[in-house]
Amino acid sequence: MPFWKNDRVTPAQIIILGFFTLILAGTALLMLPFAVREGAGASFLDALFTATSATCVTGLVLHDTALYWSPFGQAVILLLIQVGGMGVVTMAVAISIFTGKKIGLRQRWIMQESISAPQVGGIVRQTRFILKTAFLIEAAGAVLLSLRFCPELGFFKGLWYGLFHSVSAFCNAGFDLMGAGGRAFSSLTGYTGDFLVSGTISALIVLGGLGFLTWHDFREHGLRLRSFRLQSRLILTTTFALVLGGFLFLFLFEFRQPQWQGLSFGQRAAASLFQAITPRTAGFNTVDLGRLSQPSQLLMILLMLTGGSPGSTAGGFKTTTLAVLLLSSYAVFRRRGSAQCFGRRIPDETLHSAAAIFLLYLLLFLTGGVLICCIDDVPLMAALFETASAIGTVGLSLGITPELSALSRLILIVLMYFGRVGGLTMIYAVTSGTPAAMTQFPQERVTVG
Repeated sequence: MPFWKNDRVTPAQIIILGFFTLILAGTALLMLPFAVREGAGASFLDALFTATSATCVTGLVLHDTALYWSPFGQAVILLLIQVGGMGVVTMAVAISIFTGKKIGLRQRWIMQESISAPQVGGIVRQTRFILKTAFLIEAAGAVLLSLRFCPELGFFKGLWYGLFHSVSAFCNAGFDLMGAGGRAFSSLTGYTGDFLVSGTISALIVLGGLGFLTWHDFREHGLRLRSFRLQSRLILTTTFALVLGGFLFLFLFEFRQPQWQGLSFGQRAAASLFQAITPRTAGFNTVDLGRLSQPSQLLMILLMLTGGSPGSTAGGFKTTTLAVLLLSSYAVFRRRGSAQCFGRRIPDETLHSAAAIFLLYLLLFLTGGVLICCIDDVPLMAALFETASAIGTVGLSLGITPELSALSRLILIVLMYFGRVGGLTMIYAVTSGTPAAMTQFPQERVTVG
């Protein structure tokens, strides 16, 4: 019996097994001789790393995508990005919908877990809306990008580049084909002041990272934000605050540094906005990240760890987790009994989940960074940058990933996988499917702080 039809397998276990199966399939395809330009085939570890990075929409690479992988290999990577970004369960259900198969109650329950929907009712209709909207946004992004790439690269190659980068940006993957111009690992540094390319990519990143339920609120209520559910309002507020804060810091501090004096005012503004958005968790960059000052690198690490929003194509511990922790801290400072926002009270169990997720991400991020620093003797800041990029499924890099040892690469693979399936999903998958009976022990106060 297939694992997804076994009643003993929980939705969380199905999700992590689905991603694991997709990674293995992608690894096998990328090991084929014709997946590599030289025709020798990629090694198992190289193929596994690339398949994990694509499926988990991270963007960390060992080889330049355009220079190393053949058109077939690039197509495999794009397919892994699309399925991994939208979610394995969502894409599997989409196939069932298009082939006319009946969606049972168990499948609807799994779909609810996959897209973080609040209820099972209307889940099939909501999935149809998600797929139609996603493909429409990707198509629009591909057209806009092709307007720039077709005159530069030719019609058919320009269309391919437009499609590849649109899907990669919307799914928050960060894979690019710009190395074909002769500069490996160059990302979008050739388009620093190009508002068509950087603006389109930025818009795709934000739309992909907002979350499917936020799209649904826009569909139902338009721009009447007061009618949105609390989660959507928290997502929009936190996303705006993070992007604005990152932009102001980079524009007012980083891009006033001597190493950036060659950029015009417009280029500095465009670069500041793009670098504030891309850690959310896309992995493109329009400037050389190795030239960033350490305060800016630390800012990028914090933004990468935060990531996008629940039920989106992005990773990280999510904007809602950060919002709940900040609101709970504010409630403590104001001596309130619980966190409140927009006239609503946030349940205590939500705070418990947010604290557990945050600590888990922080522990894995720091542990991975320290291990890589010790194993490969690289600067700690560079190692932490790579592990934040991996667990946040971002893909930004200071350039050390291709030089890491096999053990350090395996650490990044585990972090990318964990970052994509999500903290709660991983926790629920390895614990019992039903909550244990809670025993009420006597209460005793503990002093903290």
